[in-house]
Amino acid sequence: MAAGEQELHVEQAQFVIFRLGKTEFAVPIHQVWRIVPLVESTRVPHTPPFIEGVINLHGNIVPVIDLKKRLGLPVEGYDEEARIVVVDVQGHRVGMIVDAVTEILWLPVDTIEPPPAMIADISGVYLTGVAVHNDRLFIILDLSRVLSTEEVQEINKAFPT
Repeated sequence: MAAGEQELHVEQAQFVIFRLGKTEFAVPIHQVWRIVPLVESTRVPHTPPFIEGVINLHGNIVPVIDLKKRLGLPVEGYDEEARIVVVDVQGHRVGMIVDAVTEILWLPVDTIEPPPAMIADISGVYLTGVAVHNDRLFIILDLSRVLSTEEVQEINKAFPT
């Protein structure tokens, strides 16, 4: 470094990037426990429609939700790129089906903005921001808040730990 130059430190945060349809979403990496290929789940009667069933993951029974159904997005079939992103929701591991996990990415914190008011009103507490980086737009989600307290209670009744 030449005399008089200051080293620039840009605060960054690491995210797991995934797709639902053509939209790219980002989730803080610390929320993600595992990413596994989409496997057949076992349906459980009397569960909300967005719950696809359960899987056995390393000896743990994990409920799996279809994130597109939960977010009210169009649901198409899944292909070999589909993944289950396993996160912790209020003390319970829950798998969320996504179309593809595309990368792990560091985003400069100063590129993250609050969600536009019109979108934030619709999306509730799980939409935490938007970021533009290298001409790409990412919708930042807090997957631990995608389910309401009542929905978590329903899952707890159906799948006690």
